[in-house]
Amino acid sequence: MKIYVTKTFLPSIEEYKAQLERIWESRWITNRGILVKELEQKLRDYLGVKNILLVNNGTIALQIAIKSLELKGEIITTPFSYVATVSSIVWENCKPVFVDIEEEYLSIDENKIEEKITKSTCAILATHVYGNPCNVKIIEKIAKQYNLKVIYDAAHCFGVKYEGSSILNWGDVSTLSFHATKLFHTGEGGAIVSKEDELANKIFYHHNFGHKGEEDFWGLGINGKMSELNAAMGLALLPYMDRILSERKRVFESYNKNLRDLPLKKLKIREGTEWNFSYYPVLFDSEDSLLKVKKNLNENDIFPRRYFYPSLNKLPYLNNCRLPIAEDISKRILCLPLSAELGDSEVEFICNLIYDALC
Repeated sequence: MKIYVTKTFLPSIEEYKAQLERIWESRWITNRGILVKELEQKLRDYLGVKNILLVNNGTIALQIAIKSLELKGEIITTPFSYVATVSSIVWENCKPVFVDIEEEYLSIDENKIEEKITKSTCAILATHVYGNPCNVKIIEKIAKQYNLKVIYDAAHCFGVKYEGSSILNWGDVSTLSFHATKLFHTGEGGAIVSKEDELANKIFYHHNFGHKGEEDFWGLGINGKMSELNAAMGLALLPYMDRILSERKRVFESYNKNLRDLPLKKLKIREGTEWNFSYYPVLFDSEDSLLKVKKNLNENDIFPRRYFYPSLNKLPYLNNCRLPIAEDISKRILCLPLSAELGDSEVEFICNLIYDALC
């Protein structure tokens, strides 16, 4: 049996069908039906946020955030993230300005942000990499000093808390991905979180063609709405979250136990964080070692992923710049399979293959 970097958790088919029956009864498939509104309320309570809007994917969430904040010019961002973080900036006709990452937490190095600020800088778009919070306090201080907006790509952050409250409450906007690879998912989907009611209202009309009722318009908009079918998956899955988080922690600890004698560097979680065990990244001493391990795993039907490779400053549609830490880390980091359903014996098998390749 093949083991991939993640395995989508699914509720029972009966639980999903129970939600689908509600759709069949209402005959309401999209355009903010009762399931979407119900899921938003449940997520608002579960995550501890004031305003949350469901959208059809995590990338459109970033694009709507940029549009709603009326960003123009340069946006300071990280090179160590999924491509959507940077492609959203370019798609919205802004210019990404990269800041290298911090070696232990792997998030944007807050001590290098100020030197990249110019008169054209309008915002900071940082990623909580693997759900590990950025140094949000320093970033907030910088943003206030230079009158910058802050967006956090929180695609990996479902359920993460920092100093006792949701990490999603930091910044002007936080965006989430509910893609099938995430620990909470709606098949395909995402969400936008904001603290300010006026901004939340603007985000809402941007995601719904700009509508103000049936025959009037607030302004420019796009179709970012989540369907009832996707919301049904979220409603069926949400009651399992405590179990999912507990099982992922079990797998994480099993990896720690089985890999304890290997010289692999692990992710350092920022102090004060209640983490969600979203990924299990390991850092090798060289790219050659990583490739040797990956080859051995692949030959045994194990498929980890190089999250995140290459460093985004190497994208062909951007002007290349030198970012030594991100470029080095991206070549040497590998995310091992992690899901709530991965057994301890499977973890042991994976770790033995890593030992065989390195020793």
